[in-house]
Amino acid sequence: MFYRDEKLALFIDGANLYAAAKALGFDIDYKLLRQEFMQRGKLLRAFYYTALLENDEYSPIRPLVDWLHYNGFTMVTKPAKEFTDSQGRRKIKGNMDIELAVDAMEIAEHVDHIVLFSGDGDFRSLVEAVQRKGCRVSVVSTIRSQPPMIADDLRRQADNFIELDELKEVIGRPPREPRPHEDEADAGAEA
Repeated sequence: MFYRDEKLALFIDGANLYAAAKALGFDIDYKLLRQEFMQRGKLLRAFYYTALLENDEYSPIRPLVDWLHYNGFTMVTKPAKEFTDSQGRRKIKGNMDIELAVDAMEIAEHVDHIVLFSGDGDFRSLVEAVQRKGCRVSVVSTIRSQPPMIADDLRRQADNFIELDELKEVIGRPPREPRPHEDEADAGAEA
């Protein structure tokens, strides 16, 4: 699927990849992910796309975004929009599809192979357009979740489909030991 001398670019749809990994029951170690694809070819860029809630005092994704930024990933972010739906529920909207598509079209003539980490069917026409420019495209997502996280059209359009579950051993973060409950910690302190 990969050639050692081909120039690669990774395009990670952050929300989509997070949801797929969560559905498979593991967390991604982005350092291992980057190392894995550096071994598969000449990695020119690793883009990570996510929307951020700017008005929150603490965003749970901020530490990851900062870490990725300092560790070789090109971060593409924009403020998420917060709104209340007709049932009064707080919703967040932060679609990064256009940004990802524009960047992929711009880099397509400089790389041999694009690896798209997303199962979003909206990317099918992007994959087709990049292929017309002479790029091979691999899509990383999963069909092993219920429901499958990859759109059938996208999977068919890609040159290669990489099952995320099969990368689990290579790019998965080892499970952390559960923290003791505070009462247990207090009981230990009293003893």
